Amino acid sequence: MAEGTRELVVIGAGPGGYAGAFLAADLGIKVTLIDREKNPGGACLYRGCIPSKALLHVAKVINEAGEAKKWGVSFGEPEIDVEKVRAWKDGVVGRLTMGLGMLCKQRKIEYIQGAASFVDSNTVEVKFEGGSAEKISFEHAILATGAHAAVLPNIPESLLVMDSTKALELEDVPESMLVIGGGYIGLELGSVYAALGTRVSVVEMTAGLMPGTDAELTSVLQKRLRKIFDSVMLNTTVAGMEETGDGIKVVLESENGEQSEKVYGKVLVAVGRKPNSAGIGLENTKVQIDKKGFVKVDGQRRTDDPSIYAIGDITGGYLLAHKAAHEARVAAKAIAGQDVTFEPQAIPFVEYTDPELAECGLSEARAKEQGLSVEVAKFPWAASGRAATLGRADGLTKLIIDTETERVLGAAIAGPGAGELIAELALAVEMGSVASDISQTIHPHPSLSETIMEAADVFFGHSAHFYRPKRG
Repeated sequence: MAEGTRELVVIGAGPGGYAGAFLAADLGIKVTLIDREKNPGGACLYRGCIPSKALLHVAKVINEAGEAKKWGVSFGEPEIDVEKVRAWKDGVVGRLTMGLGMLCKQRKIEYIQGAASFVDSNTVEVKFEGGSAEKISFEHAILATGAHAAVLPNIPESLLVMDSTKALELEDVPESMLVIGGGYIGLELGSVYAALGTRVSVVEMTAGLMPGTDAELTSVLQKRLRKIFDSVMLNTTVAGMEETGDGIKVVLESENGEQSEKVYGKVLVAVGRKPNSAGIGLENTKVQIDKKGFVKVDGQRRTDDPSIYAIGDITGGYLLAHKAAHEARVAAKAIAGQDVTFEPQAIPFVEYTDPELAECGLSEARAKEQGLSVEVAKFPWAASGRAATLGRADGLTKLIIDTETERVLGAAIAGPGAGELIAELALAVEMGSVASDISQTIHPHPSLSETIMEAADVFFGHSAHFYRPKRG
């Protein structure tokens, strides 16, 4: 390695980038980490996962205070101090990103704040805020630049039209808001604004919310959101938008072609994300991208350029922080010379709505598409004592089980805390557990985790709290 050449350059310090950089440093590799922000964290910490969850916690407290009237406890109408809510959210982000900066120093990682682009397969140019630039040579690089919010065509330029980043800034609480897109980003942020007092409407072009998510789970969510939101419009598209003196006038078109107009205080566009693969000099390397702009990689996360690896959202698949982090760990180990590959059996994903939706492994729909012989064991939370004590009997736990081997191939959960519960099932799928492993594992009572054990019991026809005899 030539003098001055960095051993490993990681471009992008999000959950994938910093995880890869940290592990590489732990493995004895000298690491340079480059990002536009002052500290690591990426879109997830600064503009996504963490600030949204901080605001969702505020929404949860508001909603639970309102529901407490059913239990004989009344708190009265909440007084919302938007500035304090915003400060709470920003404080969470600040503490976490500062902590990551300290971890960089502890690991003796060279952290450079700037925008990097490839000059060739072993050189990047880093541009700094003042306009200066520096070229850095490297032996290996991990590309972890993530993704950005997709935009709709013909959207007017207006301060009243927000993407997810702008919505998380929480400038104010509008009287009304239209969320365009019924995916997890739109529904999470819509839930926050609804709890703060905004009349929220959602428009989704497909026949259901959360496209691609288990239909039984989304039906549980949809019933609750119809009570929380002003309206949920399915099979509906946005035919036009323009700013007026009263807000944003939106033309909505139903599946039969009928149009209607309505004015909203603000509009949130949440129609997916696109990879940050343009404008970073990939054309100067051997890295290949597909038609959608995602970088092509192999099992070790190596691109077509032997010097460059890529991980996370820029490589497609599930656009999830925890997936990116594990891909980055594979890339770091491969660069360190270890024999590794990224081949998980289950990647859990969670929608942090209320109720939460969580899935991992093989879904019921995909099992049917593949013609697999499976049995779906379901345990309704209406039969759960713990769910009853929470006043939340609308949940569901289901297992996808191979009928011949009795292996647990997948799982899906709808209900409060589903994001915490799904980890047990991700481990079960990853380890090749059979239904009896779960059934015979003693779960604490009363707990929501019992619904997992009882779903396995349903498979054998002996659930204590849900009578469903085994057929045959």
